Amino acid sequence: MPPPQPDATPPAPPTPPAPAALAAKVRTLTPSMTRSMQRVAEAVAGDPAGCAALTVTGLAERTGTSEATVVRTSRLLGYPGYRDLRLALAALAAQQAAGRAPAVTADIAVDDPIADVVTKLAREEQQCLADTAAGLDTSQVEAAVSALAAARRIDVYGVGASSLVGQDLVQKLLRIGLIAHAHADPHLAVTNAVQLHSGDVAIAITHSGRTTDVIEPLRVAFEHGATTVAITGRPNGEVAQYADLVLTTSTARESELRPAAMSSRTSQLLVVDCLFIGVAQRTYEAAAPALSASYEALAHRHDPRPGHR
Repeated sequence: MPPPQPDATPPAPPTPPAPAALAAKVRTLTPSMTRSMQRVAEAVAGDPAGCAALTVTGLAERTGTSEATVVRTSRLLGYPGYRDLRLALAALAAQQAAGRAPAVTADIAVDDPIADVVTKLAREEQQCLADTAAGLDTSQVEAAVSALAAARRIDVYGVGASSLVGQDLVQKLLRIGLIAHAHADPHLAVTNAVQLHSGDVAIAITHSGRTTDVIEPLRVAFEHGATTVAITGRPNGEVAQYADLVLTTSTARESELRPAAMSSRTSQLLVVDCLFIGVAQRTYEAAAPALSASYEALAHRHDPRPGHR
């Protein structure tokens, strides 16, 4: 008999999120947590310095939960255990004390003057972009860029505000010579997904991760062998079951005047811009002349004077 083969080297454990990304992870994952885990997550995000000083028993008592719940929450946030979470909390508290980590902004009130609305929205948008950048897995972004750059065809699915983001990505890809389609009609999306196979790419954009009209065509594309990408604020949502690659977005806190569709759009646009720039870099020799040709074709529309065509 042949000698036994040595066991394969186990994969390295995932790297815990950086302290700056902790608040983004809490905002992203809290809606999918149990209520007891939400209490732990909200406590550590709201008072990182105070929670960093607590033992696992102390944090459990402060949040009215159990030690097991604290440990499960730590692991869901990406840390091997509570000790690692405490270290991240201490680092985050130090960053906040030094002024490098912005404080949470207040909700927009119905009677806020427009100057306050502008200030609050600007801060929320900045935080949303920073959270998304901190939480993005760049290896997943890199893999998505590689798939898009080599794709025979690219289909993008989204509804509502996510559909607008999908259209933005598609028009960018078209201008550098790629074949891309944005499908807002769910029936058309599914019938087109049937035609995809290995070498094609399908992208689903859904903040909630559970939009049926987006998940269904992605599932069909996945089953037909296309490379599938999910851009979502819920990496543990149903859409991830049919995604080879998951790009996680953050979102500002929802309020009566700022629904999820509004706040999620900002982070989704950042992700699709990263994808576009990455693909343009990879395909620069073909992308640059294609962009120049598209600019030239539309130049006369920006200067309607006779003879300026």
